[in-house]
This record gives sequence, C-alpha cells and structure tokens, in this order.
Amino acid sequence: MSSNLDPAISARLKRGPDGLVPAIAQQYDTGEVLMLGWMDDEALHRTLTTGRCTYWSRSRQEYWVKGDTSGHVQHVRSVALDCDADTVLVKVDQVGAACHTGARTCFDADVLPVSE
Repeated sequence: MSSNLDPAISARLKRGPDGLVPAIAQQYDTGEVLMLGWMDDEALHRTLTTGRCTYWSRSRQEYWVKGDTSGHVQHVRSVALDCDADTVLVKVDQVGAACHTGARTCFDADVLPVSE
C-alpha cells in the first residue's frame, strides 16, 4: 500500500514481517502508559498530520482513529521513534478510557507478581 509518509521517516522504520510497528500511547503529562497499538506507514502519516492517533487493526484489517466510535480521543502531543526505529512512542492527551474494556489504561487490570 502506498503512503504519504515522509520517505526519510519511512526508510528509517524497522517493521515486522506484517509491515507494522508497535505504537505505545503514553499520557503526555503524567507518563502513564495507556495502550499498545500497531501502525504501518499510512497510520503513522495520518497520526503525524491529523493530530489524532490512527492505528491499523490487525483483527479487522482496517485503519481506526482512536475515539471515532467511543469518543475516547487521543490528541497527539509528540511522536518519537526508539533508538532502533522499531517502536513508536506517541505522547497523547487521552480523553476518557484508552482501553477497549473501558479502563483508563490497558495495563492496570492484570498486574503480575514480581519477586523481590
């Protein structure tokens, strides 16, 4: 699929075999990790240019803009690649729940025990 993503950014991305990179959404002011989604070049382009997080749904095989159906919008504050360019960090201002279960974050319901 063709994309309007800046070719210089596209050339840096290290994608999985499915053409996707993981995208971590983090609350910009608290550092709270909200969720993990997946992006291809076009989803990243849309995220960078619209100010709203766009992800690729692996199950539905389509793009989805966070909040279009739920109202739980992610307003993009910044986007960064990690040092290997194989993960995207999107700092957002999350409106409402980030998780599809209705929870604020996808990472607070199943905390595993850690030995000390």
